[in-house]
Amino acid sequence: MSYTALYRKFRPGRFEDVKGQEHIVTTLQNQIKAERIGHAYLFCGTRGTGKTSIAKIFARAVNCEHPKDGSPCGECAACRAIAAGASMNVIEIDAASNNGVDNIREIVDEVSYSPAEGRYKVYIIDEVHMLSIGAFNALLKTLEEPPSYAIFILATTEVHKIPITILSRCQRYDFRRITIDTIAARLRELMDEEQIQVEEKALRYVAKAADGSMRDALSLLDQCIAFHFGQELTYDKVLDVLGAVDTEVFGRLLRHVLDRDVTGCIGLLEEIVMQGRELTQFVADFTWYLRNLLLVKSSDDIEDVIDVSTDNLVRLREEADMIEIDAVMRYIRIFSELSGQIKYAAQKRILIEIALIKLCRPDMEKDYESIVERIRAVEEKIENGVVPASAGGVFAADVSAHGGMTSTAAGTLKERPPLPKAIPEEVQMVVDKWSVIVGQTSMPMKQYLKNAGLSLGGDNKLMIVVEDGLASDYFMKQEGHKELLVQMLSDSIGKEIDVTIQSVPDRNTFVQDYVDLSQLIHMDIEVEEE
Repeated sequence: MSYTALYRKFRPGRFEDVKGQEHIVTTLQNQIKAERIGHAYLFCGTRGTGKTSIAKIFARAVNCEHPKDGSPCGECAACRAIAAGASMNVIEIDAASNNGVDNIREIVDEVSYSPAEGRYKVYIIDEVHMLSIGAFNALLKTLEEPPSYAIFILATTEVHKIPITILSRCQRYDFRRITIDTIAARLRELMDEEQIQVEEKALRYVAKAADGSMRDALSLLDQCIAFHFGQELTYDKVLDVLGAVDTEVFGRLLRHVLDRDVTGCIGLLEEIVMQGRELTQFVADFTWYLRNLLLVKSSDDIEDVIDVSTDNLVRLREEADMIEIDAVMRYIRIFSELSGQIKYAAQKRILIEIALIKLCRPDMEKDYESIVERIRAVEEKIENGVVPASAGGVFAADVSAHGGMTSTAAGTLKERPPLPKAIPEEVQMVVDKWSVIVGQTSMPMKQYLKNAGLSLGGDNKLMIVVEDGLASDYFMKQEGHKELLVQMLSDSIGKEIDVTIQSVPDRNTFVQDYVDLSQLIHMDIEVEEE
């Protein structure tokens, strides 16, 4: 005898076997017991939640010769014929492949004939949203005034695609996603019946991966059992089959992100790839992990909402203490955007690497959450005795204001250029208004000035230091640009000002050879004349 998949083998045969849809089951049973049966029903909800199963049970119940509390007895001739698919009273139609006007007209013609046996003819139209507009119009009149012996059950996963004229003629039942606890309990019940050893932790992971669908849960479990046939199905084996990642890895990844360790993040992703894990599932699971972190940060009594073991909950609380709520929200936003991009992407790994770099480098983004995280990083540096970089342009560097020393990229200390004995008033005014002045200029001058450094030249002139190349050529070789800049600066402060333009190869040269006036003035360092 050929093997039957678990979801087919254990399809509910009675209302009592249906899990997670008690609000619908109770209503239908009461209608049958009270003989208040409607003529048109609309079952809508996500996949694998029992729409077609309940429709078939309902079709058997209304034709059953000896119903028990609104459920079919399963023993009479009508119940056995419908269960075997041999009854002429139950007609199942797949609207995905029979969606034309002619298909619906055949149904309309058949409705006029009363059932040869039994009380009702039940038409179950699956994926009804796939019908064409013409087909819906052909069904409309019959759906509104069917014969007394006809019942229509329409099932769909996309109720928003159904015309309002059809919706208004049906009793609508919304099927809920089935909870993880309900799915896990049902899987345990079936595994005991099948005499297959499965770890409780493995069942709960399968239930979670099913995303509210009992059918998906049974299919995933069937797949895992087949791969490890004859062995106890453990949590680690389920992870291997489904290409998932253990939650311990997410804690390691979070620590790399908090340390701003891009190399560590990429290395951990390399491990995940080499283990053959499914990257789309990894993104979904890490997003779920971040969601759990957010809930732990938001409330103390969260055990009933977060579906994790006691050990994992303790670890979650420890990791939640390491991070702020706004940072978690930023991480969730980045990975939620990634989830929408990665599904159809050809280079999934590259997209994940970009997302991890964004997590480690908030300065890559300009949104509120990223700015808050950048401020937090600056505060941490200050607490550790490190003066963070200036927020200026390309010449910004981590400069220590103590001892007249500057820290270079190699970590060695060099003497800073001597401080000026006095900073002219007009130069201070330009430095104070620099960001406003730059904002009023037009491109490309604005871009060059944003990346410029401010210092003092000979005779206490304002020196604007730009990088070699396009910027230096713009001000030093092309006529009129320097003069326009000088005029603009003079107008902004209401005083004449002398300006000299100097070029340097890179920012390190500026830091080592020039005094950065923006740091001196903005740090309130007063320099008085002797």
